[in-house]
Amino acid sequence: MDNITIGLWTTGGMLVLVVLGMRVAFAAALAGFVGLVWLRWNGYDYDPARFGKALQISVKIAGQVPHSKVSSQVLSLIPVFILIGYLAYYAKLTTALFEAAKRWIAWVPGGLAVATVFATAGFAAVSGASVATAAVFARIAIPEMLKIGYNKQFAAGVVAAGGTLASLIPPSAILVIYAIIVEQDVGKLLLAGFVPGVFSAIVYAVLIISIAVGFKSVGPPVRGFTWGQRFASLPAAMPIVLVVVIIIFFVYNPFGEAWGTPTEGGAVGAFIVFLMALFRGMRLGELKDALLETAKLTVMIFTIIWGVLIYVRFLGFAKLPDAFSDWITSLDQSPMLTLVLILLAYAVLGMFMDAIGMLLLTLPITYPAVMALNGGEMVTAADSAFGMSGAMCGIWFGILVVKMAEFCLITPPIGLNCFVVAGVRDDLTVQDVFKGVTPFFIADGVTIALLVAFPAIVLWLPSLA
Repeated sequence: MDNITIGLWTTGGMLVLVVLGMRVAFAAALAGFVGLVWLRWNGYDYDPARFGKALQISVKIAGQVPHSKVSSQVLSLIPVFILIGYLAYYAKLTTALFEAAKRWIAWVPGGLAVATVFATAGFAAVSGASVATAAVFARIAIPEMLKIGYNKQFAAGVVAAGGTLASLIPPSAILVIYAIIVEQDVGKLLLAGFVPGVFSAIVYAVLIISIAVGFKSVGPPVRGFTWGQRFASLPAAMPIVLVVVIIIFFVYNPFGEAWGTPTEGGAVGAFIVFLMALFRGMRLGELKDALLETAKLTVMIFTIIWGVLIYVRFLGFAKLPDAFSDWITSLDQSPMLTLVLILLAYAVLGMFMDAIGMLLLTLPITYPAVMALNGGEMVTAADSAFGMSGAMCGIWFGILVVKMAEFCLITPPIGLNCFVVAGVRDDLTVQDVFKGVTPFFIADGVTIALLVAFPAIVLWLPSLA
């Protein structure tokens, strides 16, 4: 049996395990290990006496993969970004941010919902975790919206959709994971996510205002704040701006050399937020909770990475990514249409898989295919299919698939943000939240279409670095 066939059978078996309910990390690790043994034993013509040797070699390969990748300094960004989010919550920065957004924005139609979107975007700039953002604002923003008469389904949908902004706006854990898997520049990827993340928030805001104008009962405006009250709300929210500026300047300094690596910027940001939390009265028990929650989420993410990397190593030996790339480039259709079909496939996969697992499992196959469509890793912008160099194509595709991962966080049946919002609020069911996020599918569709049609939205900032 040839290696490609073994790769297809093993991948099919892994997908069956995932559908049956096995965790992605364990399904991928098991499939990868079995595939490695199968490939090696196949090389021995299935000689029973050589099975032990095939097993021994596969154990060594599977054992080396997690350490070789996870020991990378870049992955230390993930726990740092998660810790920033939890410390910001205990420092009450989320409440201050929401209050400032409310005083400045809530006067427009649907103003409190718009304020929630921009507050979640601000918190996303220090948390990097969509689920944490959705959970925090389900506690803060939904009661405020219900108090003035918002439809509870719509209020829940605003929070669930707003939480997805953390996937793009730096610091973003999922962008770091993408960079690790495809070996892209982490700093440029984080920069690339900033403008599309803000752009997504603006599209959400326009959608909310349009709905509120058309349906007066959906989101009544909140008036009565004086200019003095608005300016008084800014000092408490400014620390978040400070942390964002520090992290960005560590990645890219428009006035000279960058201050350091993204990891160092994240560490400095975490230390500043820690000092703010102490200054605002964070107790020892809250610090313990922040550290424990950070450790739990980090272990979960690293476990997924370990398992999937074993599967990725198997794919490399089976040559399945190369075969898929050759097949994609041989299709008699435009590269742009092929790219759109790949993104649509992500939308379907996202209905049944979590975002991180989906990207980790698919990127080893789809990334080489898209790079081949563009003309290869070393292609120049003049000779490429998408009008950009190989390096910029990798960054552009990364933002597109992460935006698709955002979209999948609110799609049924396993939209994780929707389950989180429903879990935090006893007065909401998962069905309520799914109904509330329905209009935001349109907003995400518009955003993705514009990012595909106008790559400059993604590439402008990283091109300056």
